[in-house]
Amino acid sequence: MAKPAITATLGVVRQALATSLFQRGSDTEGKRAVLSYPIKKLVPDAKGKVRYRFVVDAGPDPVTGKRKQVMRTFGTLREAKAEYASIVHRRYEAERAPLSQVTVDEWLDQWLSMKAEDLEESTAYSYTMTLARVRGRLGRIRLQDLTEDHVEAWMRWALQEGRVRRGKTGTGLGATSVEMSLARLKEALDRAVTRGLVEVNVAREVTVPRRARKAERRAREAVPPWSVAEVRAFVRAIAGDRLQAPFLLALVGLRPAEICGMRWADVDLDEATVSITNTRTVMGNDIVVEKDAKSLAGERQLPLPAPVAAALTAFRAAQADEKTAAGQVYEDSGYVLVDARGRALNGRQLRERAYKVMDRSGLRRVRLYDARASCLTYLANHGVPDHLLARWAGHADIRTTKRWYVKPDVEDLRPAADTWGGLAGGSAPVHEENVRCGSVNG
Repeated sequence: MAKPAITATLGVVRQALATSLFQRGSDTEGKRAVLSYPIKKLVPDAKGKVRYRFVVDAGPDPVTGKRKQVMRTFGTLREAKAEYASIVHRRYEAERAPLSQVTVDEWLDQWLSMKAEDLEESTAYSYTMTLARVRGRLGRIRLQDLTEDHVEAWMRWALQEGRVRRGKTGTGLGATSVEMSLARLKEALDRAVTRGLVEVNVAREVTVPRRARKAERRAREAVPPWSVAEVRAFVRAIAGDRLQAPFLLALVGLRPAEICGMRWADVDLDEATVSITNTRTVMGNDIVVEKDAKSLAGERQLPLPAPVAAALTAFRAAQADEKTAAGQVYEDSGYVLVDARGRALNGRQLRERAYKVMDRSGLRRVRLYDARASCLTYLANHGVPDHLLARWAGHADIRTTKRWYVKPDVEDLRPAADTWGGLAGGSAPVHEENVRCGSVNG
């Protein structure tokens, strides 16, 4: 590099470094900052030649967003100083330049692409659908120009008329749906801040008004899981039904996705056990995704209650007869939950068939998933220890089981009322010892 060019570059970088030190308050009053180059003089090589080396922060990597360091080695100190100054100058200019020209839409595409590597396919699909609510009104805005007012205006619009059908707006979205979209947007903007695309997350302080959340809670009719009496009525209703065994597996507390993903290889009828290792879920009511159990704790082996083992034995025999009758058109998929031609059924199909049984027998409609809560509440009420209850549910933490799945009703609370009688009357009730868990047949 020519001497004038070196001198000019050194002058620019000195100015940049001095400005940076001034902005950070590094100077003490009345004292001049001393600028130095972190260049190391290396020992002479075999030919006696001296070299100079430095390591410097070159700013964020344009692909990963992580800051990177570079190492350079030169034959003269002047060359090393010139290159060091050049790198620092480029970094300084890049930090002063506009950080990003991408739009919100473009950044959300990039963010979703990065997140997809760490998410289950169904979760990534959910993120895509959740952010689709945001794109229509905010997507074309340049990421650098997005403001808190933009996000606030979108949130209020979504609550009032954000339910878009066939390109036309309609009624407002629920507070929970809007909160989910805001959560994903905030997460995407946090990543943009980390990568230096924007300086602040403008959505950070935007929240759904408390009044909207309370109104939604009042409007939403909570559907409690089945009581013990309703579970027993359903057990009677499915007697002889082709899908009796899968329905009983739901009453045992398995997730619908676990039932759909179960293979006959996972069922040991001799030992009356079942291994939960595989799931099949549905995205958008038509895309089936197969994957491992929901979590490491979700991979578990459970003993089968006698009625469930008997129903599975009968179901396997029935499938063998169906295979013989169907001949070559039978699809030997290996799944437990299949139709009469061996084709695997998905969660939506299982749910629809369960609703038909409920309607036919006059039972209150509940999600088949909520049979899980009926099971776990019953087991908890009948003395199953916490560590076994969490294991049965496939949870790593019993707090998850108790918070979301143990839902005692008024009848479950009657023993507490009887116990209170001891406080008022002076005599405590006599409790049964060694209470044992019931089974799905009551």
